[in-house]
Amino acid sequence: METTSKNNKSVKITYWVTTLIIALFELSGAFFINSEIAKQGTQHLLLPEWFRWEVSIGHIIGGILLIVPVSPRIKEWTYVAFGIDFISAFIAYAAVDGWTSSLLSPVIFMVLLVISYVSYHRLQDVKRFPVIVGPK
Repeated sequence: METTSKNNKSVKITYWVTTLIIALFELSGAFFINSEIAKQGTQHLLLPEWFRWEVSIGHIIGGILLIVPVSPRIKEWTYVAFGIDFISAFIAYAAVDGWTSSLLSPVIFMVLLVISYVSYHRLQDVKRFPVIVGPK
């Protein structure tokens, strides 16, 4: 029982640390939607102006959905959306800048997203199928 409890605790910590890093990064975009840096980044990637707003609003909604309790289906789609977003960011940076250090950020966040996703499902499995351990 003690090992299962420790494993469950480490999975919870892993889930919350990775999820909060992603959510806080995405939610911080709310403060910079209309900043000069955001405008320059959009122009640098040759994206239309409206796209910056659409992606920023999506990041805010997704960041909230990652950390609040919602149905598993909505949580799944939130992970899918961020996965598509990080892959698209990687492709956009590679297409515009080539193979530079700018590719590192989407890769790091994709790795964090995968770790968060796997941890989320491990926690869901524990809720659905609790381990019953008898006395020693």
